[in-house]
Amino acid sequence: MSVTKYIYFNSRDELFKVAISAIVYIEADGNYTRVMLMNDQAAMIGMNLGKMEEFLSSGFAKETSGLARIGKRFIINMKYIFKINLLKQELVLSDQKSFIYTLNISKDALKNLKNILIQSVTVNKQQL
Repeated sequence: MSVTKYIYFNSRDELFKVAISAIVYIEADGNYTRVMLMNDQAAMIGMNLGKMEEFLSSGFAKETSGLARIGKRFIINMKYIFKINLLKQELVLSDQKSFIYTLNISKDALKNLKNILIQSVTVNKQQL
């Protein structure tokens, strides 16, 4: 049985308690970062995406190992990748039950993501 891990985001006026497994993606919004959750809730955090990436990797590296920076604007939860469409420059994130998010991401970032996923599948097949 796995234990749910939480991150606390503190701002001047608010405190957010977020289950790491519920994070679908994190999006840059100027000097702020929007954390989107599985239940369609969002938390606006007063730090830019670079600082958010540092915060997650320094204090929660093991717990957030499934999160990956994609392009300039996004950190995504790799376990929710449903579809990569290079022509439309879209990444679809879904648990295939209760939510679906479509993100517009550059073609280069999507190509890199696709290659990483293909390589990881190839490595896993070789280990079997």
